Amino acid sequence: MKVLLFCAKGFETMEFSVFIDIFGWARNDYGYNIQVDTVGFSKEVLSTFNVPIIVDKLIDEIVVDEYDALAIPGGFEEFGFYEEAFDEKLLKLIRDFNQQNKIIASICVGALPLGKSGILKGRKATTYHLKDAYRQKQLAEFGALVVNERIVIDGNIITSYCPETAPDVAFELLKKLVGYEKMSIVKQAMGY
Repeated sequence: MKVLLFCAKGFETMEFSVFIDIFGWARNDYGYNIQVDTVGFSKEVLSTFNVPIIVDKLIDEIVVDEYDALAIPGGFEEFGFYEEAFDEKLLKLIRDFNQQNKIIASICVGALPLGKSGILKGRKATTYHLKDAYRQKQLAEFGALVVNERIVIDGNIITSYCPETAPDVAFELLKKLVGYEKMSIVKQAMGY
């Protein structure tokens, strides 16, 4: 199995790292055959607070058929997140994953590119809920049926409402890929 972890400029480091860590435990300690490929618009991507990472692949190299899931961490507007998160190439990638009914997991404002892509129209979802829920209002403008809950799952799509939910989103994605029992083994081993 393969998970594509999208890193838009200004992505939130903690929301990115949970996918690397949880899936790393699953693969390394329990032999679950899950590979995580990081992807961005450039080889080096600056996260929120200007922490650089080197991604495995560029967006133009991605073949959707090779992946089982897409994961999108949120990010900060002041670090340029929406410049890439709302880029048509990413929106098309999201639509392509959804069209094949592949799992799409987002954390916090990682749901906003899902909304902008059009895949959340008439579907339940959530996003950042604090500061007068201004991001949830934005998600509703994209046609999503906003639910003010920590994590919202609607079919193949997982959304969540703030950075605190990050590990739980990664565990939900792991559960969808390997089942509840195998996910629970990793979760317990990590002390959750």
